[in-house]
Amino acid sequence: MAKVKKKPAAKSSIGKGIKEKGKALRNSRFRILIGICIMLIALYACFAMVGFFFSGAIDQSAIEKGVRQLFGTPAANNIAGNFGAWIADVMMNGSFGVASFILCYLLFIIGLRIAGRKIVRFKRKIIIGIVATVWLSVFTCYVFEIVSDLIGIKGSFWYPGGAHGFFLNQWLNGIVGKVGTLFILIFVFFIILFFGFEKLFNKCINGLKNLFTPKPKPMKPAVAADASVENPVADFNVEQDVPNNEENVTDDTDDDLPWVTDFDEPKEILSYTTDKAANATDDDMQEDDMELTVNKITSEESVKKNLQPLEDYDPTLELSNYTYPSLDLLVEHSSGTPKVTQEELDENKNRIVDTLKNYKIEITKIKATIGPTVTLYEIVPAPGVKISKIKSLEDDIALSLSALGIRIIAPIPGAGTIGIEVPNQTPEIVSMRSILASKKFQESKYALPVAMGRTIANETYTFDLTKMPHLLVAGATGQGKSVGLNAIITSLLYKKHPSQLKFVMVDPKKVELSIYSTIEKHFLAKLPDEDDAIITETSKVINTLNSLCVEMDARYDLLKDAQVRNIKEYNEKFVKRRLNPTKGHKYLPYIVVVVDEFADLIMTAGKEVEQPIARIAQLARAVGIHMIIATQRPSANIITGIIKANFPARMAFKVASMIDSRTILDASGANQLIGRGDMLISVGSEMTRVQCAFVDTPEIEAITEFIAKQQSYPSAFALPEYHSENEGGNASDADLGPRDPLFEEAARLVVNSQQGSTSSIQRRFSIGYNRAGRIMDQLEKAGIVGPFEGSKPRQVYVHDEYSLEKILRDNL
Repeated sequence: MAKVKKKPAAKSSIGKGIKEKGKALRNSRFRILIGICIMLIALYACFAMVGFFFSGAIDQSAIEKGVRQLFGTPAANNIAGNFGAWIADVMMNGSFGVASFILCYLLFIIGLRIAGRKIVRFKRKIIIGIVATVWLSVFTCYVFEIVSDLIGIKGSFWYPGGAHGFFLNQWLNGIVGKVGTLFILIFVFFIILFFGFEKLFNKCINGLKNLFTPKPKPMKPAVAADASVENPVADFNVEQDVPNNEENVTDDTDDDLPWVTDFDEPKEILSYTTDKAANATDDDMQEDDMELTVNKITSEESVKKNLQPLEDYDPTLELSNYTYPSLDLLVEHSSGTPKVTQEELDENKNRIVDTLKNYKIEITKIKATIGPTVTLYEIVPAPGVKISKIKSLEDDIALSLSALGIRIIAPIPGAGTIGIEVPNQTPEIVSMRSILASKKFQESKYALPVAMGRTIANETYTFDLTKMPHLLVAGATGQGKSVGLNAIITSLLYKKHPSQLKFVMVDPKKVELSIYSTIEKHFLAKLPDEDDAIITETSKVINTLNSLCVEMDARYDLLKDAQVRNIKEYNEKFVKRRLNPTKGHKYLPYIVVVVDEFADLIMTAGKEVEQPIARIAQLARAVGIHMIIATQRPSANIITGIIKANFPARMAFKVASMIDSRTILDASGANQLIGRGDMLISVGSEMTRVQCAFVDTPEIEAITEFIAKQQSYPSAFALPEYHSENEGGNASDADLGPRDPLFEEAARLVVNSQQGSTSSIQRRFSIGYNRAGRIMDQLEKAGIVGPFEGSKPRQVYVHDEYSLEKILRDNL
């Protein structure tokens, strides 16, 4: 027995050693050191091979005496010393010859990759590099053998292709001869060009085509009219019709053509001399017509060549070196295995059966599904048993099981059974690391993937925030609401690039979301004149929400111009370069608005906060703006009917009463949760019980610190400026200064469109929001538009240009 006990101990110690080595290898600093070491080795070998060209013949005698002497007194003349002379001899003579320099290059980029540098098409470069090394060694030996036979070189101290190239060349010559070897080398050369150097390969193919394609006969140049010409009027020039750039690239085609700025303008003028025109036969005229057709086709091909689509736009190019956070920044809090014993399962099963028997309810089948904090017992009642009768025994079953509180699902949708959820005696902590490492999250193709935790069936629960499209989070104090918000934000940070996602964070408590302030220039959005990206003051919250409404309207205008329905189609069209940036189009990142302590905002601002939130919730889904609202007071005066109507996805942690549960979910159940991250997620008519993943504050600090250390944008993402009516005052009483030069043009724009919108003036004249707002105030003072009406356009008082001209003359 003693021997049997010692074996697991040895295995566990070996396993711990392997895990420690694995952690060391995953350490970024350790990887950088290894990468630098490999790059230095590659450079050392490269210098040693360069020194071989100067001192290789001299060092041969020292190398032939043995390796031991090389490590003793200096005997080699190589710039890399004795060891370098030996490495150079092995690489140049013993392996691939001059092709070994390619191996040094491959070793260098491998070191870069290990050190964390992103290498484009890394695997392809490695494979092509190895094939090129083999090919070059054989090719150099093939050429060297032919040249040495012609010149008569004998007794060289090295072969340019090394031992590998020499023997492989001899083998190929013996099988297919020198001619066959040459054809094989040419074929492999084109394979390397095709897979490794596509542009060069295309140039070679085009060159071969031009070599074997017959060229059209050149036209005879026009001769100056001589005095002996009888009919000088017969001289004429036929100028080819060339498509004009301005006609081809109009305002209407910028959505369908790629961004092309320079064209090769074909300038081919066909001239006929007077003698040729006078003495031309029918055959000559037919030949000239053919030449004219060939030249016209050539010019059309040159235009089409310039209209080839460019590469797709990459929004991540500005931060191309950005590295996503690794799972090493998170801590594994759980073991990953349920802590429910078989004895506990049998005991609960027997108590449920006995309790139902006491009330004369027979069941035919019972099975258990173990979750992280709750075990689901599914029972199949005997025929004739009413479901309502089982549901009414909820408190009796809880009493018999001595549980904190059970929840009966009668029936389970799509299962044909009745579910009884019983809390486990020792609940398990669900780690955020295990959730983010799951295959379901790693392979998700969602636009905004969020991983929340584990279900009762121990499956990872993920959803796409764009499909929600807004989320209402509620629960009593200390039940895991803030941890749930951190889990949502962490999931998005692990999946999205800073160019693809921006956060607007509202934190009236000033302490919950302040930890994310370090990633302001990467992921946060704010008003241009604000100092802090985390919004804490109520007045600034109102301005920010109204600014988001302005951003939403501006995005809808861009979608309208691009003739698309949502942000996904718009960005796809922009990436394909089918939208012109000079027309105001740009890549649109998703914006996620996180509002904590919504109850405090409603108490202090009321309708001023509720109205813009409701407007964003109603309209902003298509333009990529999504809201997450959290509150610890799920009462009817906080979560009003307007909010509930526009937030179909709701997340409820434990609450105190059934009334609060019905306020959040429109159903009971949240009051029967056990707390500490236990929650119900309602999406439409489906309700799922999930144990929220736990992510601690030090883990979030590590993630934000990792992101903050990387290259960032110059500033946070700027939202449109917004000035409330109270800040602006009454335009008729204010001193607006001299009239803007664009005042009359803006007045005509407003009257013709009958829409008094500051954003439309800003887009039409390509000016800033402040100047456009000042012009709008001047229009109000002139009596052309009405006063500010919140998010609605101003009323236009002038309905025709004749009345406008009269007002403009009177106000001069």
